[in-house]
Amino acid sequence: MHPATAAVSDPVPGLAGFAAALREAGVACDARRVQAYLTAVSEIDIAEPTQLYWAGRLTLCSDPDDLPRYEEAFTRWFDLEAPGRERSRSQTPPRTTIAPLTTDPGGDSGSGEGRDELRVAASSQEILRHRDLAELTTAEREHLRELLATLRPVLPARPAARRTPSRRGRLDASRTLRAMLATGGEPVKLPRTRRGTRTRRVVLLIDVSGSMSPYADALLRFAHVLTRHAPAAVETFTLGTRLTRVSRQLRQRDPERAMLAAGTSVPDFAGGTRLGETLRAFLDRWGQRGVARRAVVTVFSDGWERGDLALLKEQMARLRRLAHAVLWVNPHAGRAGYAPVQSGIVAALPYIDGLLAGHSLATLERLLGEIADA
Repeated sequence: MHPATAAVSDPVPGLAGFAAALREAGVACDARRVQAYLTAVSEIDIAEPTQLYWAGRLTLCSDPDDLPRYEEAFTRWFDLEAPGRERSRSQTPPRTTIAPLTTDPGGDSGSGEGRDELRVAASSQEILRHRDLAELTTAEREHLRELLATLRPVLPARPAARRTPSRRGRLDASRTLRAMLATGGEPVKLPRTRRGTRTRRVVLLIDVSGSMSPYADALLRFAHVLTRHAPAAVETFTLGTRLTRVSRQLRQRDPERAMLAAGTSVPDFAGGTRLGETLRAFLDRWGQRGVARRAVVTVFSDGWERGDLALLKEQMARLRRLAHAVLWVNPHAGRAGYAPVQSGIVAALPYIDGLLAGHSLATLERLLGEIADA
């Protein structure tokens, strides 16, 4: 599909891709400018080239030198001549219309105003947010990757050991005495202090066995979003027949390079599952030494265990004693009629703070809220 058509039929992925093309061309458009661009586009007629051109020029360009690069990228990406350039009638592109991402068999595709067409496109995007990740087509997976990149996670906080100045709180005796020395012994000001906060560590344990392979790519991209938000506070490991730490690979800025590096470093992709053994390896080498202490640990697994259930139960008890909170994300938990009867889930249930679904983008967004509130 041509980028211009993609930008019209499904606005967010196409416009985010245009912003990425601008960065490749040398225009310094950061995440704040891209968000402003998307907000501006939502207020205009996206099918009108002039409005689309000026919405991007006013929000994405920050320097006069950016204008030639912007016009060139606009022309190539949307296959539209920039309004500031001369163009002939023969080169005038046809006016495109908004088309839904998925065909609605009950809808009428032959008529409708522009406002209704925009509503249909937004509805298609909302449908994609609730689709099961294992059932997506190749094109829908590409759209999902663009939507995952727009997530803005908020990590949980914990009290810090140091105190910081504040308008309210406990009286700061040392600062009060220093202030009195400067005023001849008179307590003119009464400085106060409160306990500061630090970002609480988040640990992601992602099952990459054969039964979880339809979800592994999306879950690793979800982990990449969290890692890029706070590289020092997020640790990611993969679970299968062995334990692999992929935190360093996911700290790369480009998601495709990060996924390639992570996939290369994981030797047991789509293999078996030994949750008990891999959890023991994690706790012995990293968790007991500080990675899991007072952290929010999230296990992504469907609970199919091929190893010793007693060992899994023992390791989950160890993990619960170390962690601040333990969440278990099972993609099958979002399906109607689901019951936690898998052997691994049954062994882990007494030691987890919440069993969540993780089968769609919407459930992953809710997971972000659960992690932030842990």
